[in-house]
Amino acid sequence: MELSGARAVVTGGASGIGAAVVSRLRSRRAAVAVLDLVPPPDGAADLTVSCDIADEHAVDAGMKEVRDTLGGIDVAVLNAGVGGFGPLLDMPLEDWDRVMAVNLRGTYLCLRAVGRLMVDAGRGGSVVAVTSVSGFLADRMMSHYSVSKAAVAQLVRVAARELGPFGIRVNAVAPGTTDTPLLASTGRLPGYRERVAERAALGGVGTPSGVAEAVEALLTLDWVTGQVLAADGGVSLWSPIDPAESLEGGAVRTPRSG
Repeated sequence: MELSGARAVVTGGASGIGAAVVSRLRSRRAAVAVLDLVPPPDGAADLTVSCDIADEHAVDAGMKEVRDTLGGIDVAVLNAGVGGFGPLLDMPLEDWDRVMAVNLRGTYLCLRAVGRLMVDAGRGGSVVAVTSVSGFLADRMMSHYSVSKAAVAQLVRVAARELGPFGIRVNAVAPGTTDTPLLASTGRLPGYRERVAERAALGGVGTPSGVAEAVEALLTLDWVTGQVLAADGGVSLWSPIDPAESLEGGAVRTPRSG
C-alpha cells in the first residue's frame, strides 16, 4: 500500500507509540486523524476526535467522523491501551475489567467499526493493532494486561481471515519494553529498566519511533496478513533456562567477522 495520500486513523495517537506513528504517517504524506481522550499537540494531526474506545457508540461515531472528514479510511492503527500491575489473587475486579475494557473490548470495537467502513467503501485497506510481547510471555503481576494482549493477537488473526476477501489486511506489532509514558509506572521496580536492557539481544530499551517503523512496514506489505511482528529488540528471545546464563560473565561472546 502506498501511504502518500492515504487517509489514516490512529487510536491513542496523542502520546508514546501512537504519537510516533502519527508523525511517521504524516511524514509519508498521509492525512491522519487521532482518536484519543487526550488531544495531541496543536498541528500534530489533521483531525482530532475525543473518544473513549471502550464506548461502542463513541467509537462508531468517531470513525464515521474520520471517514466523513478525510473522505475515507485506508489505514487504521489500533494503538490505544492501558497497563496495570498487581498480583493475580489480590487484583480487584475493577482493575481487571478496566484493562480488558480498553485493551480488548476497545480494540475490537475499533476494528469492527473501521472494518465495516472499509468493506462498505470497497477499496480494501490495512489495519495494524498494537499488542505486546507480554501477550506470549508469562509475566507475573500482569495477568490482566498479558491476557488482553494475547487476545488482541488472536483477534488479529481471525480478522485477517474474515476481512481478507475484501482486500483488507490485518496485522499486529508486539512491542517489548518501550520508552513511553506507560514505562514510567515501572519506576518503582528497582533495576527493572536496566535488567530489560541487558536481556534485549540488541541491547537497551525500545523507542516509540522504532515501533512506529515496524507499524509502517506492516501497513505497506501487500502480501502479509494475520501476522504478529515482535518489535522488541530481541528481549523476548531471552530464556531463563539458557545454559550460557551459568557461564562466567553470564553471556557467550561470539567473534564478529569483517
